[in-house]
Amino acid sequence: MPKTPSHKLFDLIKGLSGSEKRYFKVYAGKQAGPDSKYLRLFDAIDAQQSFDDGLLRKAVYGNSPVQSRKYSELKSYLYDWVLRSLQGYDEKTSADYRIKHYLLSIRVLFRRSRFDACQEILAKAKKTARQYEQFTALLDLLGWEKQLAYARADIDYLDEALPRISEEERFTIEQLQTVSAYRNLFFRLLVSLRKDASLIGADYRQKLGEVVDDPLLQEASRANSHQARVYYFRTLSIYRLAISDLQGFYELSHELIRLMESQPHFLKEDVSEYISALSNLIMSCGRLGRHEELQAHLLKLKQVPPLTSDDELKIHRQYYQNRFSLCIARGEFELGMKELRAHLKARERFEAHFFETPTFFYNYFYIAFGAGAYDEALAFLNQWLNLDYTVERQDLQGIARILNLIVHFELGNYVLLDSLLRSTYRYLKKRGQLHRMEQELLSLLRKAINAPSKQDLLGAYSSIKDAFERGEPAQTQSFFTKAFDIMAWLKSKIEGRTFAEVLQDQYERARSA
Repeated sequence: MPKTPSHKLFDLIKGLSGSEKRYFKVYAGKQAGPDSKYLRLFDAIDAQQSFDDGLLRKAVYGNSPVQSRKYSELKSYLYDWVLRSLQGYDEKTSADYRIKHYLLSIRVLFRRSRFDACQEILAKAKKTARQYEQFTALLDLLGWEKQLAYARADIDYLDEALPRISEEERFTIEQLQTVSAYRNLFFRLLVSLRKDASLIGADYRQKLGEVVDDPLLQEASRANSHQARVYYFRTLSIYRLAISDLQGFYELSHELIRLMESQPHFLKEDVSEYISALSNLIMSCGRLGRHEELQAHLLKLKQVPPLTSDDELKIHRQYYQNRFSLCIARGEFELGMKELRAHLKARERFEAHFFETPTFFYNYFYIAFGAGAYDEALAFLNQWLNLDYTVERQDLQGIARILNLIVHFELGNYVLLDSLLRSTYRYLKKRGQLHRMEQELLSLLRKAINAPSKQDLLGAYSSIKDAFERGEPAQTQSFFTKAFDIMAWLKSKIEGRTFAEVLQDQYERARSA
């Protein structure tokens, strides 16, 4: 038997959902007994947080000597057993597997001339295939319908049914081709969004327009199945987001959710796209300031029953990313800290690298900073700065370095701040990120470390705030100012209030305006 790398087995088992693990243990217990080496190895892998092959071997064999070949064979058998149990699990829960089971049963019965039994299963299979839009399987079933009539020499049935079967085949092929065409448009747009991201303005819109100008995307009525309609709305909604038509993005995201929820049986088969669509709707609400609606959709997202471990991860990631953003927008940092604690505890059941991203560390920092927990904010920021450097993170790295200055200023680390100011200045200038706001902020912090009087410092805060309020938006706005409300921070210093209080006031005024 070929060797199975330990990491391959480890990753497979760690990726199982709770119900899949329970199903395997019942399956394996029937095959090999409750105290088999297979189950001991399975349990040992399931219990590990990080892979340790030596501890796994010891969990199975104790201190007894064992040949490497025996251990390798054990892992290979276990890997195959897990795959077989998952096939059985999917067969019980998936319409796709049920239809395949029906087709196999028809073939078995047909070879034994049990034509009446074939006909009964064929009827069930066709009903399920139509309900779940399994068009390829439906073509196979229509072929079996003709084959059964031929095998029984039922010419009268063929004479009567052949026109109807031919029309069903034609329409099914048309539906299959239409779904394929819409799917291709969706993926073409995704490719263009990545490939042509460096283009700006009219050039960018032209590239995207080459996809969305397709006749299939001009009228929803051309999508002749549920799957095709889902691709229609998915494609147009992300196009609207790409061209910054936020209202269009919001409306199409709503339409997509209504469409998906109108056919709940599809969601029992695969909920991953529904999670993504709901996340996009939540994003659109945030961009448009529809925070009450956003909160309602967040609750809906949290209550979506995951079908796979990947679904569970996506729900957790999307819920907390948007929950943190809402807390930041409202200045609700005490609530944000409670949510952050809950998130950090809950994320332990997932692999750490899914959360070691600039987006998550940015949210962690902002929540802790807004709550006045500056030591925690600095710890999160250091983790952010220690991420592997890539070209696409240059802007984010610049933001992190400026935030690093601000949090050290709040902590009173003036000695360290002096050297950080010089290195940050060089970093931003080298990468063309030293805009007016950044220059003024660095100048303010440089004054602060020279320990001026409180009155002088208040004057410096007011001076920089007034300068930005009077300046042209193009001169004062940068990627950093969009990521951190520097004006609210300056105002908190001038008025002697907390950063959270200023943001809360801003949010309430915006709501009542």
